[in-house]
Amino acid sequence: MYLTRQAKLFCQIANLVANWLPSISRWGRSCGLLLWFTFVYFLRMLVTMGQFILIPAQNKDYIVRFSLPDDPSGAGGWSPLVTDSQPWFQLDLRDRMEVTAVATQGRYDSSDWVSSYMLLYSDTGRAWKQYRQEDGVGRLPGNMNSEAVVQNKLSHSIRTRFLRLLPLDWNPSGWLGLRVEVYGCGYKSDVADFDGRSSLLYRFNQKSMSTVKDVVSLRFKSRQAEGVLLHGEGQRGDYITLELHRGRLALYLNLDERDDPRLRSSGGRSVAVSLGSLLDDQHWHSVLIERFNKQVNLTVDSHTQHFRTKGEGDSLEVDYELSFGGIPLPGKPGTFIRKNFHGCIENLYYNGINIIDLAKRRKPQIYSVGNVTFSCSQPQLVATTFVSSSASFLSLPATAAAAGSEEAGFSLRFQFRTWNADGLLLSVRLAPEPQRVELQISGSRFSTCVSRSGHNVNDGLWHSVTLDTRDQQISLTLDDEAAISTVRSMQPVRAQEARPTARGPRRLVCDLPSLLRPHPGCPSEGCGHPTPAAFQGCMRLIHINGVLMNLLHVQQGSLGRYHALQFDTCGIRDRCLPNYCEHGGQCSQTWSAFRCDCSGTGHTGATCHNALYEPSCEAYKLTGSSSGYYSIDPDGSGPLGPARVYCNMTEDQVWTVLDHSSSAPVRVQGSSPQKPYIMRFNYSASPEQLRAIVTGSEQCQQEVVYRCRKSRLFNIKDGTPMSWWLDQAGERRTYWGGFLPGVQQCSCGLQENCQDMNYFCNCDAATNSWSNDTGVLSYKDHLPVSQIVIGDTNRTGSEAVYRVGALRCYGDKSTWNAASFYQESSYLHFPTLQAELGSDISFYFKTSAPSGVFLENLGLKDFIRVELTPSAVAFSFDVGNGPAVLTVKSHVPLNDRQWHYVRAERGVQEASLQVDQLPLRFLEAPADAHVRLQLNSQLFVGGTASRQRGFLGCIRTLAINGVHFNLEERARMTGSSSLCHNRGRCIEKSSGYVCDCSQSAYGGPSCREGVQSPASSLGSQPADIDALAPICGTERRRRRDPVHREVREAGLRGFVGCLSSVQFNHLAPLKVALLHRGSSLLSIRGALEESNCVALAESATSHSLLGKGPLESPASSRRSARTERGACSGRFSPSEAHPEVPGAAFPGVPRREQERGCGTCWRASEGAREGGREGAGLPGMPQREGE
Repeated sequence: MYLTRQAKLFCQIANLVANWLPSISRWGRSCGLLLWFTFVYFLRMLVTMGQFILIPAQNKDYIVRFSLPDDPSGAGGWSPLVTDSQPWFQLDLRDRMEVTAVATQGRYDSSDWVSSYMLLYSDTGRAWKQYRQEDGVGRLPGNMNSEAVVQNKLSHSIRTRFLRLLPLDWNPSGWLGLRVEVYGCGYKSDVADFDGRSSLLYRFNQKSMSTVKDVVSLRFKSRQAEGVLLHGEGQRGDYITLELHRGRLALYLNLDERDDPRLRSSGGRSVAVSLGSLLDDQHWHSVLIERFNKQVNLTVDSHTQHFRTKGEGDSLEVDYELSFGGIPLPGKPGTFIRKNFHGCIENLYYNGINIIDLAKRRKPQIYSVGNVTFSCSQPQLVATTFVSSSASFLSLPATAAAAGSEEAGFSLRFQFRTWNADGLLLSVRLAPEPQRVELQISGSRFSTCVSRSGHNVNDGLWHSVTLDTRDQQISLTLDDEAAISTVRSMQPVRAQEARPTARGPRRLVCDLPSLLRPHPGCPSEGCGHPTPAAFQGCMRLIHINGVLMNLLHVQQGSLGRYHALQFDTCGIRDRCLPNYCEHGGQCSQTWSAFRCDCSGTGHTGATCHNALYEPSCEAYKLTGSSSGYYSIDPDGSGPLGPARVYCNMTEDQVWTVLDHSSSAPVRVQGSSPQKPYIMRFNYSASPEQLRAIVTGSEQCQQEVVYRCRKSRLFNIKDGTPMSWWLDQAGERRTYWGGFLPGVQQCSCGLQENCQDMNYFCNCDAATNSWSNDTGVLSYKDHLPVSQIVIGDTNRTGSEAVYRVGALRCYGDKSTWNAASFYQESSYLHFPTLQAELGSDISFYFKTSAPSGVFLENLGLKDFIRVELTPSAVAFSFDVGNGPAVLTVKSHVPLNDRQWHYVRAERGVQEASLQVDQLPLRFLEAPADAHVRLQLNSQLFVGGTASRQRGFLGCIRTLAINGVHFNLEERARMTGSSSLCHNRGRCIEKSSGYVCDCSQSAYGGPSCREGVQSPASSLGSQPADIDALAPICGTERRRRRDPVHREVREAGLRGFVGCLSSVQFNHLAPLKVALLHRGSSLLSIRGALEESNCVALAESATSHSLLGKGPLESPASSRRSARTERGACSGRFSPSEAHPEVPGAAFPGVPRREQERGCGTCWRASEGAREGGREGAGLPGMPQREGE
């Protein structure tokens, strides 16, 4: 009868399987194995008296209703009773599996489904851990109807046997209903269990093992916060130790540094790296150590740290053996130097060797100390989580022994862990009335009515508390240390009958008003006086009078009372891992949030993201500051910190001055090329800060004063440098003045005024009198000077005196970098914005249009956008939690053709938006929500990908996360039109604009009129090659060296024709020769006159050496320039004059206007966008006109 009934039941199960999940009953998924829930789940059913009792239904409120093919109701799936206040659904996979995805449906043909749920996992069906995605989100999306399948692919797979789904939201017009399918593959492992007094020793085949590359991988779960996982050491001082310390994993690694590891204590060792947190949670954690020479990567779970080892060697030399699970004391088996690991280790590999497999097979390389078993024992520890800081409580009764005997007294013992600095832990009423004892955490310390503990207890670690009342004395102990509090009562005390915690206004002898604070999370019948916070954290191992309280019975309602608790899990998480505090900010946390201490970082904000200081001296001047020392942050919110500089604002230019460690003159004697004198310069800023300051400046220079006597800079025989200096990148440089790095000369050689014209440096004459080769270095890509080397002062009477001046820079290239947008369909595009965890966007704009999109970047679902709406600026984004919008409204129109400032920021904790000086608007990020912004398209500036709602006007000084975007270069590379041509620079005036043609070979209002000279003048005499060397940047050639025959012949013949607009890189030698006669940078041989080449123009066609075809005539250039007037502000009249800005064609100090802006310089036109190249506008891209 029983067999027949069982067969019938399983036949019904088979029919049910075929109909229950019709849309997802498929085999063969990731890893080649589908963990088909329907099959596995029903194998776990128990057949009892003809009824199905499912493993999850440990509570009488759980029922399961399924549909059979002939069931007229058509209902199927799991659904709890409506009276169940905390329903959950559990799966047993029969063995540990690697789960990669979970799919859900609602109950078949019903209005019951789960719209979001929490996923927990466990190896034993006890001590559950919540699955969280990479950004910490623990809520998984469910269904919106009963039939559609929603699959959640896990960002990191989990290896587990049991899964539990806790519904969080469901159909508000229906009820909970669920069908589940799990995807994954089988998982096998070699496991070893260490009891805290055991270890495994892997012994080498030789006395010592020396390696330059090591790979160690393992997985562990620990029952305690301390314990050694791996240790090895050598006689020469090498060692490697991997251990748990206060719930974190610490790796100590030393290569050839002489010290005795036995003499080091945990407090005295310098930890190379510490990673992870809360690793004593009795769940599996993965570890990977990769070392090659000095480079080491340590990975714990999904977090990786990179570092270099100490010591001089590259190899790790370990003698005799490696120890796993502890450090045995030599000569005393079973005794250990440090605390041993207590827990399980699986899949332990050392350089490809499976250590546990060798131990299981009893190989001679492995020696076992103590009791090591090869199956992981599971402790029966049940924790409970106090979720709410205002409503959670647990009320437990006193045991019968305590109630029946006054002499027996009362004892209580439990463990807790928390991040909160305040909270009530315990409230006990004692007999006779009205005696009461309350324990609490106050100011991070464990506090009683008469004393406080000496250390913090809100560190996330487990702490044990023991309360004992005997006769007329109450004793309290924390972490098994000496009693921290002893209170004497007037008469014997004992615990009363079961009462809710924290009820009653008085307590034993503790009559301090500040501590009269009953529990806030107590039952509804009353709590007495109010208190600020209840305990929020985890508790376990609660013993009352020596009896362990079964918290599962509390959950089932058969013991005590509770509210807002989670059973069989500790929901603590480390919100400071990963650390979202930037720029070295210190992270601290509570149970539900974290905060950053930005003291001393030079930054501010919720995550220390915003720079406290201006990015340049020029920015300080714009705020009305005067000369003085300032801290500047050249990359704003970027990774660099602030640098201390002197801002000189007394001249037309604002100079940024950076001093170094050796600014006084230095006398050098006794140096030779074989043993040269070397001086390194330490600046007031780091190399990275120096590079950012130099790159962001328009011009930089540094004076090198060099006086000599019988000390040469170059060997006069072969030109070999005898002294040199190193640039910012450490490259050797041999020029001593000017901006031409390819010319091996001093300033006198460039100016042709050396004392002896046979040399290019005064010092090379090596006279007995003092000579001077002082020069100013102005090629900023090589600045500053990082080191000077002097090598010819070892002869009799030979000496040199040098002084390297401060680095001086002026101008901020980003301040007026701008583009204008003349059509709604116009835009500039850049690579995808890299702003997963946070971004700040700042820029200036001016417009006459009421609306338009400033910038936009899209992802599959996420996006970020800043746009102008009538009288307001809106900042909107979506990181997976739904669109969020911040709006700042202005009482004056923003389309008034004036510059307006916008700064928008989004971080993991909050978003903000600022417009001009209007009040800053904030938007707090939702708790435990998505924080990563996932983008995959290009960043559009001035428009959108749809070419709609584009911005009409000007945008300048665009910076994102401290990176300044080169709008002008991007507009140039995409073929957009410029109002100033041929490298001309647009300078905005209050009533128009002018073009600075100082860096161009052209002139005129728009830098389009060529400067011409007839060839007969140029060719009347042969050109001197040495005279042209400083201009063309050729290598240094001594005057007596022969000139190449072909070059000499070409010079003798000369060029017949007309030259116009000669440009070599940023140099315009013909323009300098004609317009700036007498320049020391150029020598002219023969007659040279300016001409318009009219006769040649009538009979021949002018051609460009760039291969672009015939050149425009000056008349056509002027017509083109006139058509491009009008600029973005709309103020320019057709009759307005555009005077040319005079200036030298070589780098120097250009004329600057008091009122300047840009936005009239570059126009992003619709027809030129598609030709843009990826990467344009970024550092390193060419800047060629006409491309």
